[in-house]
Amino acid sequence: MSERKPMIAGNWKMNLTLEQSTSLVKTIVKECGRLKGVEVLVAPPFTALSTIKEAIGDSGILLAAQNMHWELEGAYTGEISPKMLVEAGCSHVILGHSERRNLFFETNDTINLKTEAAISTGLVPIVCIGETLDQREQGQTSEVIREQLEGSLKNLLERKNLPLSTILAYEPVWAIGTGKTATPDQAQEVHQFIRHWLDENFGSRAARAIRILYGGSVKPGNIRELMSMPDIDGALVGGASLKAHSFLPIIRFQEN
Repeated sequence: MSERKPMIAGNWKMNLTLEQSTSLVKTIVKECGRLKGVEVLVAPPFTALSTIKEAIGDSGILLAAQNMHWELEGAYTGEISPKMLVEAGCSHVILGHSERRNLFFETNDTINLKTEAAISTGLVPIVCIGETLDQREQGQTSEVIREQLEGSLKNLLERKNLPLSTILAYEPVWAIGTGKTATPDQAQEVHQFIRHWLDENFGSRAARAIRILYGGSVKPGNIRELMSMPDIDGALVGGASLKAHSFLPIIRFQEN
């Protein structure tokens, strides 16, 4: 039996007002705040972090930011530092989401800096990786995933020191917000590749302990089959996390 506790994470992206966010998280707390056997995390926009932290209270629901800068402070107009996220009540931060890579041209180098900064300030990084449809069709998935892992975790790789709390998220770009989902076998194949990469580069203990989430059009109808795969440890959920009626069944996948 896996020692890795499943995690269901909701990435709200640039959605929901403060009122909507508060209502949603209060429903999640009421229905799943004391749920055993799975960790639940929400990642609202920056403007809602403090409000959602207050609504979460002592329920055990985890709070993450969707991005951050790698410097603690300075002349970086429009940016948020890891120190600010900790002050707002975050325990986790999503880094290198495919939308950040593709729409805002983030590179492996910047994600590497952010990952190290997150760890140094006590935040748990959720580092995202994934290939485009063109890369998959050309048989480059493994090559792309390896390159992203080596680049996004470069400093940690050089020191051979990856905290066991680190979370990785495999997001096939072609499945983000498209309604397309990697089949459980396709997702498992890549998750297994990542697990082997962890073993080769950080050792068997890291490979056994580090959680790898799947992200890409996760829905109530496919979560249980995805979670049945041995190397899939949870889900990074986008659109389906914005409504209680779709997010709660995903959180409660073990009961279905």
